[in-house]
Amino acid sequence: QVQLVESGGGLVQAGGSLRLSCAASGRTFSSYAMGWFRQAPGKEREFVAVISWSGGTTYYADSVKGRFTISRDNAKNTVYLQMNSLKPDDTAVYYCAADPTLITVVAATPGYWGQGTQVTVSS
Repeated sequence: QVQLVESGGGLVQAGGSLRLSCAASGRTFSSYAMGWFRQAPGKEREFVAVISWSGGTTYYADSVKGRFTISRDNAKNTVYLQMNSLKPDDTAVYYCAADPTLITVVAATPGYWGQGTQVTVSS
């Protein structure tokens, strides 16, 4: 069983930065692929980024490539999403996800989801 708790969301001006954190419970964290998704009002939940259990493999949505960075600290059971050069279109609830298999996270069918944290980017 894995429980995920996101934090770090908030209100920021366009061009600014935020760092989201996702703290995971459970001793198996280091063996799980972790991902971030987001859902804007009236839109489907969409993939943002994923990182393998070792941190050696990462993938990003084209919309955030070059601006967002996913990383993890297995000693702290935490995954991060550093978001730079934020745009109003990045406004959404951001969700953390976990699964033993990276492709399952990318496919938006992970075994575990967090409760989400709101990110609002003003123009």
